[in-house]
Amino acid sequence: MPSVLGLLEAREKKVREEVAWLREEAEQVHAALGEAECALQRLVDARVTVAEVLAGSPAVVAELARSAVAGSVVPERAEGMAASVLAPDYQRIVSVLESEAAREGMRCQQLAVALGLEMVPAKVEGLRSKAKRLVERGWALQVRPGVFTALVAPAG
Repeated sequence: MPSVLGLLEAREKKVREEVAWLREEAEQVHAALGEAECALQRLVDARVTVAEVLAGSPAVVAELARSAVAGSVVPERAEGMAASVLAPDYQRIVSVLESEAAREGMRCQQLAVALGLEMVPAKVEGLRSKAKRLVERGWALQVRPGVFTALVAPAG
């Protein structure tokens, strides 16, 4: 006949495993929810931005169309072009890269913390992709592999 303590320990072990499994599931659902919320916000921001641009002057629309890269929300940077033409996510990245904290450059993990993002690989890698896109289009510099800073140091 099994002991009562042995039965309790076995039950405790089973419940601990179930709790661990449920926590893992909850983390995955939370991550998926965060990504879906980000995608939704990008779509809302895109719709608002397009409406603003279309309501603006034809010259602005022509300039954005000329500088756009197919399939991208990051236009090639031209002389006098402000970061306000970028999507909000990219504007936030440029803003952080222009801050004093990024003067010597920031790794993507530091950039994620500065942006208030969750430190999970998916978020950091997404941020790395965006930072590299900003470099490719002339909005930022990669000073060392994986280290990014503003294109021009902020005045002051």
